Amino acid sequence: MELTHNTGHPRRWAILGVLVVSLLVIVLDNTVLNVALRTLADPVHGLGATQGQLEWSINSYTLVFAGLLFTFGVLGDRWGRKWFLQAGLALFGLASLLSAYAQSPGQLIGARALMGIGAAAVMPVTLSIISNVFDPRERGRAIGVWAGAVGLGVAIGPVLGGLLLENYWWGSVFLINVPVVLIGMVAAALLVPNSRDPKPGRIDVVGVLLSVVGLVLLSYGIIDGGEHGFGRPLVWASIVGGLVVLAAFVAWERRVAYPSLDVRLFRVPQFAAPVAVIGLVFFAAMGVMFFSAFYLQLVRGYSPLQTGLLMLPFAAAQLVFAPRSAAMVKRYGGRTVAVVGLVLTAGALGAFAFATADTPIWIIGVIFFAQGVGMANIMPPATESIMSALPREKAGVGSAVSNTVRQVAGALGVAVLGSVLSGVYRDQIAPAAEALPAPARDAATESVSGAYAVAERLGPAGQAVISAANDAFVSAMHWAAGLSAIFAALGIVVVLRWLPGRPVEEPARPPEPAVDPELAVVS
Repeated sequence: MELTHNTGHPRRWAILGVLVVSLLVIVLDNTVLNVALRTLADPVHGLGATQGQLEWSINSYTLVFAGLLFTFGVLGDRWGRKWFLQAGLALFGLASLLSAYAQSPGQLIGARALMGIGAAAVMPVTLSIISNVFDPRERGRAIGVWAGAVGLGVAIGPVLGGLLLENYWWGSVFLINVPVVLIGMVAAALLVPNSRDPKPGRIDVVGVLLSVVGLVLLSYGIIDGGEHGFGRPLVWASIVGGLVVLAAFVAWERRVAYPSLDVRLFRVPQFAAPVAVIGLVFFAAMGVMFFSAFYLQLVRGYSPLQTGLLMLPFAAAQLVFAPRSAAMVKRYGGRTVAVVGLVLTAGALGAFAFATADTPIWIIGVIFFAQGVGMANIMPPATESIMSALPREKAGVGSAVSNTVRQVAGALGVAVLGSVLSGVYRDQIAPAAEALPAPARDAATESVSGAYAVAERLGPAGQAVISAANDAFVSAMHWAAGLSAIFAALGIVVVLRWLPGRPVEEPARPPEPAVDPELAVVS
């Protein structure tokens, strides 16, 4: 009897369904927003947001999200994960309403930051609850399903966003979060058991403040420099100041008794290597997802709905391959699976460096599919490696670090690659924009969306502006895509050097099955 005893919760699979719905609403929001960026930039049908403001509409969410994950992971462990899950969903739903009815880019950025607070309360407790309700022998499979929810959100978001944008005003893409939030809150109240860490850590207020201030300063400098040029002292003061504050954050975390981020964990290869890989992949991928929406809707002329459908191959690959990655890791080892995933991801991202305004659209679909397959075989083994490096009651720490790195890297990817995109675009279009009146010239050189708005006012003469803007944007996209592929390829080096492969002792475990659950709990 002891050989088959399962220590998991009796309703663990139903509970996993609730957690998937809760995770889905967070992922859904970001994928919907990617399709809506072009509309938000429209001064007539949207908010007339500049490229920098569009980047901040993404980064205000992700930076607040990332900055609070450490603290909210500890608070969830201390006060109860179920309560934190419900409170986070409620705040996320309220902030979605505020985003939907924002009257200016500034209001949207503020509402998105509030959404980040709610998401920070939800995300860490989902993995913590999984680790507490599942037997360690089933945990890898459960995490694979959890990761598959990301693919589901990616699949639903762009298509749903496109449908809403073609039939309703832009705020409807945020309102769609509300019913999902309500479903998640009711299901959590009925099914999810409460749990907490019997020995929670203290709240590191200084560490949280240092991390948020440092990341905001760094991101502001990068985004503002990309939008207006890096020749101004304010830009470099912001970048250098952000790096100094982040260095102070690391120094503080090494000294404090209860750090929000225990930097000593990064001495453990099983923990540090997958965290680094996650960071590199999301830095590269989020930047590419940002500019691909403009490429498809402006350069290629597809509607928001068509753009969403063109992104389906990425989502389909996530849905099919992410749940199966745990079995692949068991068979071939985490190192091999991760390397294959990284090669596919780096190759797909790099392929955008060769895309033009005339590239057959089926090739773009293949690129998205390859990227989806690659990322589906990176995230689950990396997440499982991170979680298994810590004891079960400290699962909140592992999930917080994993998701914080993902969000910070994604925000910096949008900022850095967005700045590269802006800088190259501005240089490339400058000769063609010189003949335009000053206000039109400024709008055309600020972003490709601005150039299209100028072209509409010029009538037939605007076709030359559109042609120049498309050429400039594609050239800028090539530079950004090449840089993203380099960062993804660095992950291969990290995996080969530090990520553990298949344990050599695995074949010897079956003769001693009674010991497995105990060993897995403390792993």
